[in-house]
Amino acid sequence: MALNAKRIGFALTGSHCTYQEIWPQVQKLKEAGADIYPIASPAVAETDTRFGAGAEITAHFAQLAGRPVITTIVEAEPLGPKTQLDALVIAPCTGNTCAKLANGITDTAVLMAAKATLRNGRPVVLAISTNDALGLNAKNLGVLLNTPRVFFVPFGQDNPEEKPRSLVADMDLIIPTLEYALQGKQIQPVLIARKLREVK
Repeated sequence: MALNAKRIGFALTGSHCTYQEIWPQVQKLKEAGADIYPIASPAVAETDTRFGAGAEITAHFAQLAGRPVITTIVEAEPLGPKTQLDALVIAPCTGNTCAKLANGITDTAVLMAAKATLRNGRPVVLAISTNDALGLNAKNLGVLLNTPRVFFVPFGQDNPEEKPRSLVADMDLIIPTLEYALQGKQIQPVLIARKLREVK
């Protein structure tokens, strides 16, 4: 399915070590002609870590997307009634965001965008990156896997020896997953043997 002129929300949450895998996907979406609406959680916009300062990350995100980054609930709310997205991608999607989404909590711009997109009957694509997906967050993962219009970028254990409960999506599959989701379909297989990732 062509992505040209599709209004795609692209939301970052706080898996800071994953952003270098995300930027090429944003660039590919842009090259495919998608109209990108960048969104970031407070953990991204307001936190400085060894992976970069929040202000620098959001500035780079805005540059790639060609539009200012939405960082507040107030800024995200119009994505429901006014600027309706064709789809929303949350990548990386942390365990914290998964837990809140599964339990109907809307306390960040990312979650407001998800709520707005689901309200409009459009797909939400999750590219998970969480150390506790096979731990306390397993129940939330189960809820979301069975939630209508929520689709998953294929994921697997990224380092079962050092992080046995961790699951991370293959970010190179974001765009194919999105293309399927826009047709109302889940790309398969969802569970994959992914490339091992060094603990950062």
